[in-house]
Amino acid sequence: MKINRSPWIHQLDKTRPIERLRDDIKTDIVIVGAGIAGIATAFFALKHTEKSVVVIEKSRIAHGATGHNAGQIVSYFERPFYELCEEFGIELAAAGQRSIELAWELFDEMYTEAGLTIPFSRFVGYDGLSTYDQVLSHLKNSILRKRTNLPLQEMWLSDKAPFATTIPKEYAEFYKIVPQSDIQTALETEKKGFVAVTLHHKGVVNSALFSEHVAAYLRQKYRNRLAIYEETSIAKIVLHENDAVLDAGTHTLTADRVVLCTNGFENLTIQNKSGMAIDTRFHHLVNGVVGRMSGYLEKMNKPPMAASYYVPAEQGFADMEDPYFYITRREYEYEKGADHNLICLGGPQHDIPDREEYLSEFDYPEEVQAEVDRFVHDLYAVEPNRKIEYQFTWHGLMGYTPSRVRIVGEEPKNRVLLYNLGCNGVGILPSIFGGKRIARIIAGEKVEKSIFDPRE
Repeated sequence: MKINRSPWIHQLDKTRPIERLRDDIKTDIVIVGAGIAGIATAFFALKHTEKSVVVIEKSRIAHGATGHNAGQIVSYFERPFYELCEEFGIELAAAGQRSIELAWELFDEMYTEAGLTIPFSRFVGYDGLSTYDQVLSHLKNSILRKRTNLPLQEMWLSDKAPFATTIPKEYAEFYKIVPQSDIQTALETEKKGFVAVTLHHKGVVNSALFSEHVAAYLRQKYRNRLAIYEETSIAKIVLHENDAVLDAGTHTLTADRVVLCTNGFENLTIQNKSGMAIDTRFHHLVNGVVGRMSGYLEKMNKPPMAASYYVPAEQGFADMEDPYFYITRREYEYEKGADHNLICLGGPQHDIPDREEYLSEFDYPEEVQAEVDRFVHDLYAVEPNRKIEYQFTWHGLMGYTPSRVRIVGEEPKNRVLLYNLGCNGVGILPSIFGGKRIARIIAGEKVEKSIFDPRE
């Protein structure tokens, strides 16, 4: 069995001193979770309010889901836009989509103000489609995006697509016919089973390293208003009418507001002393999903890229319920001064039941590695007989909400508690957007109704 070894954790500072909670504390805001969501929430809360902030992390900064993700930045949801319009209404769905796309600017704001120099690349990425239904889903999205003045996402349709002449005329303006070779070039594959690609604004970054460096900047800039305690677990939160008490074992924290910036899948008890019960509902807000990824190094002779592959049925992945893989390539410093291209691959995942413990120390299953390796050799442009040495094999826990939309806002049954949680597989930009929205709420700003609002 392979161990859980993440390339993002590999680059973090192993010598950085760790401060644990050693006293009872009273503060304005407690943020539970020091991944990208917690650090972004702290960044904007400190910038836009005068309140004191304490961040609590059960492990170390960015060592949870943020340190075990795919490291890919995208601005779409893991469900079609037209479905969001059906569930939330077209105006709210469009506002939600626009919020995530504008989060690129918030990412830049954090990166620039913190003076970061870590590798970060932004480019056009591609999603490879293999069926008519997948193509039609994108075209439905395009019509609604145009109606709501959202930027259109380009689609290239292969001149060899068997259904190219039967697509309804109402969709004609939303795609263009290109040679099949253009589809294969975009996806860096020799396989001809992909009938279309969609073009998306994508990026790659080590979000764990990003979080660690932003946290260091915040500690320096707001040293009188910020404390970050690591290796400190919260077992229980007791909510009162105007404040909350958090049980950290031998010590407690008292705060006016508590923000849960986690994947939402913890053995955490929430007692509401000022209203209806919250605990059971909280544990049904998300479904735990474990994603698996692998990575290997190559010479740094190609530009960064990101692509997703909805695998054609004829490619021999029938044993997978919904064959889907993604790949990224980026600049990566493996050892000090040694730069490579890091090729990251993912796709296989599985659900875990509510309250079942997820242990990051679990080994990486050999059968999952075999699936990923088969994808590399069958679909990605790798020499057929080449044996790949995977320097990294890792898995991470994601929280999927029922709507696959992040939960950001005040708990309706007690507004002392706020949420910025639910990875839904695409967590970087929504986490940062969530941090800014939480800061606006805490600052007393009246925020607009949103698809991200916690619902009864």
